Order: sequence, then structure tokens, then C-alpha cells
Amino acid sequence: MINDIKKDAEARMKKSVEALQGNLNKIRTGRAHSSILDSVTVDYYGSQVPLNQVANINTEDARTLSVVPWEQNMVPKVEKAIMTSDLGLNPSTAGNNIRVPMPMLTEETRKGYIKQARAEAEHARVAVRNVRRDANGDTKSLLKEKEISEDEQHQAEDAIQKLTDKYIAEIDSMLESKEHDLMQI
Repeated sequence: MINDIKKDAEARMKKSVEALQGNLNKIRTGRAHSSILDSVTVDYYGSQVPLNQVANINTEDARTLSVVPWEQNMVPKVEKAIMTSDLGLNPSTAGNNIRVPMPMLTEETRKGYIKQARAEAEHARVAVRNVRRDANGDTKSLLKEKEISEDEQHQAEDAIQKLTDKYIAEIDSMLESKEHDLMQI
């Protein structure tokens, strides 16, 4: 029973860290990478689909993305979707190829992105702590039902706390890495 609680807690904490990684990838740095466009959706025959399902997205150089839609008639729709996204990008079209240059980040926008990254990291920390609270509550309920002893409950809480510390440290290192990327010119 206790092992099930620990495994569930670890799986949920891992999901929180993975969600943070996805959210940090959406925060753009000065460099171009295809995951920046993951949040962009395109109208494809009446339904909204992710951009990477209607086009190839490649990195041309450190500051330029290349988007090539699979169908010719999708070029203006893809260009409009990138422009209207809240990413602040201005694509330019040359035939089938849509080039998306990454604008230079000013000091002010860098600080804003760092603030956003810190907020995302704090949300992930809160999610991990909530998982810890739920797992500790489950062990306490097992103790009340006399299915485990107090010693087993304390050992389980210690193990859950170690898991929590491990994932919080992982979140902190991800945030530090993202801040370092954002501050590079």
C-alpha cells in the first residue's frame, strides 16, 4: 500500500516537472528552436490543428526558423496563424517557404521572460507540494484505519519528502538553466 502511494506520488511529481519543461520551452530565448511554435494552431479545413501537423518546422540558423506547409493553399493560413499568435513574430513568405526571424530580445523583455519563467517554476513547485500533501494524507488515513503502524507512516512521509526534495531541486535547476539562456546575448 505504501509503495503504491509512493509510486503514484512520484508519477504525479514527474508529470509536474514535464509540464514545466513544456511551459519553459514556450518562453522564447534569442535563439530559434522549433518548440517555440508548438502553441500555434492553424485552421485546417474547419478545425484547429497544431502547426507541426500541417507543416515542417526547421531551424535555418541560430535566429531563423523555416516553416514549409505540406499544402500550397495552407501558406497564407500558416503565416497568419504565426502572426496572430502571442509570440511577437513576423514571418515572411517566399513561395512555399515561410521564414520566421527571431527578433533580438531587449533587456526589458528578457526580464519579463525571466519573471514568467519564475512564475511557471513556482506553479510546478506548488504542484509538487500538493502531491506531497495528498500522499501524506493517504498515509495518515491508512494509519487511522490501523492498516499501518506509526513507524511505517513516518518512514513513508520521510520517503515522500525525499521525493519532493528531489523534484523541487530538478525544477530549480531547470529554472536556472532557462534564466541562463535568457540572459545570454
